[in-house]
Amino acid sequence: MASSSVRKLYQSYLKRTNLLSIAVVAFLCSASYLLGIWQHGGGGGFSTTEVLTAVSCGTNSSTPSTATLDFAAHHAADDSAAAAPAARRFPACDAKFSEYTPCEDRDRSLRFDRDRLIYRERHCPEKGELLKCLIPAPAGYRNPFPWPASRGVAWFANVPHKELTVEKAVQNWIRVDGDKFRFPGGGTMFPNGADAYIDEIDRLVSLHDGSIRTALDTGCGVASWGAYLLSRNVLTMSFAPRDSHEAQVQFALERGVPAMIGVLASNRLPYPARAFDMAHCSRCLIPWHHYDGLFLIEIDRVLRPGGYWILSGPPINWKSHWKGWQRTQEDLNAEQNSIEAVAKSLCWKKIKEKVNIAIWQKPTNHIHCKVSKKVIRSPQFCPAQDPDAAWYNKMELCITPLPEVASIEQFAGGELKKWPERLTAVPPRINSGSLRGVTPEMFLQDTELWKKRVGYYKTVITQLGQKGRYRNLLDMNAQFGGFAAALIDDPVWVMNMVPTIAKFNTLGVIYERGLIGAYQDWCEAMSTYPRTYDLIHADSVFTLYKDRCEMEDILLEMDRILRPEGTVIFRDDVDILVKIKSISEGMRWDSQIVDHEDGPHQREKLLLVVKTYWTAQDQNQAQ
Repeated sequence: MASSSVRKLYQSYLKRTNLLSIAVVAFLCSASYLLGIWQHGGGGGFSTTEVLTAVSCGTNSSTPSTATLDFAAHHAADDSAAAAPAARRFPACDAKFSEYTPCEDRDRSLRFDRDRLIYRERHCPEKGELLKCLIPAPAGYRNPFPWPASRGVAWFANVPHKELTVEKAVQNWIRVDGDKFRFPGGGTMFPNGADAYIDEIDRLVSLHDGSIRTALDTGCGVASWGAYLLSRNVLTMSFAPRDSHEAQVQFALERGVPAMIGVLASNRLPYPARAFDMAHCSRCLIPWHHYDGLFLIEIDRVLRPGGYWILSGPPINWKSHWKGWQRTQEDLNAEQNSIEAVAKSLCWKKIKEKVNIAIWQKPTNHIHCKVSKKVIRSPQFCPAQDPDAAWYNKMELCITPLPEVASIEQFAGGELKKWPERLTAVPPRINSGSLRGVTPEMFLQDTELWKKRVGYYKTVITQLGQKGRYRNLLDMNAQFGGFAAALIDDPVWVMNMVPTIAKFNTLGVIYERGLIGAYQDWCEAMSTYPRTYDLIHADSVFTLYKDRCEMEDILLEMDRILRPEGTVIFRDDVDILVKIKSISEGMRWDSQIVDHEDGPHQREKLLLVVKTYWTAQDQNQAQ
């Protein structure tokens, strides 16, 4: 009887023990499962290769197993009945699109008004016209020469156009040398070289004391003026239309010089008011005296208080050159008088005219100008408007008023520090409170944050810290320009784009720091050639444009403007990065998700991309 009782007690114990064991195992499995969900929901890190190990939850296992979990359904319907859709693979575009610029397409432009070159402004394709293919590099494409060698030489195969070498042969712009282009540094008005020409300007206004940092070159040719100003710490935004001078902006970009496709026609230039310390036209063929001085009025808008406008070539010093210019003395004299009259009506002061160069200076404030408008009535000051609005906004025949000042000695909007101090000093737009919602503390914290972030980028992309690997950089959502500022000591330049839908319009701040950039709507193509950039930085771009346009269209535009073997750094929420990675797998990109600089428990992460090398020739051979 006793032994029977013991046996029952023992059996009861075994049952309880077995139930306890099952409960413990179930608890451990559940905990492991929940931990996995937490990790992949943003609490854990990602790496290129994830090796999954699991503890078997079977009752017969007594040791951990290193077998990969098998998620296959072994008793499901036939796979073909409910197969997941394969990632879309984007085909290569036809080789004829190798230099395609969607918003400056020559065929589309012919539909628009030819008056004032309006047909050469931005005219972007409709949604149904968008290409859903990858723009090929031309056959034989090679990585550009590293800076500073690239200033003087580029591969012929990258921009296979000889037109300028013939048309500008006597002006020392560009010449063919075997499989290369050579850029001697000449120009229409500086056959002795850009350096000598810049020296002439420097003798008239100082280019070496840090007071001039940002410049605008209108009708820039191959951007030799901007290329040679870089050695003097002057950063130039060069622009020219896509016109009969085939690929002039593309040559500039191959040289590693900042440039964009652009034209003065009917729209404001895509820059804020008071952006540039100096603007320049060297025989740029812009009719400054036409349309009641409309184009000079626009230059006035983008010049900072006290900024300079430099004009060389016709009609300056026409008495010495009129025969060579094949124009009459009367015509040239009338043009110069008209330009002088427009400049005077803008309250500019002509400070120098020597040899072939004339220089005017914009006033530092509008106190005297407002008094003079009682006498010189045209143009008047613009009524209340946003002076920084410059995305398809029309130019107006009125002067953009400068911010009010208390005395004639003050600089309207605040005086800028000299370069390089202005890079890290709190910009006047922030100090004055004109950028509502932004404080000096926010700006200073942002500057330090981007130093940290760029330092981290250089640890995960070791080549970012190596001279010569990257030159042309694009920041798609630049905010205060902190990314560019953190790279200021590297041999790179950054085009800082401020999206038109950004919470704060910070482009004016970027220019006050001594950096350059433009406005951009990323639902449209950028005004640049294919293969412009070596590296693209996209911070929260896809969060910003969520539900505004197709993710794949933005990615295809990024692919168009990225060089073969170029790099993209995406910074965004992990869920968005997973979607980007999925699409990029069909774009001939290699990609990898890595952790945030603050560790794996941040939802924001980085997606690093390298565009693979392929050309139109490779595509033809594969077909």
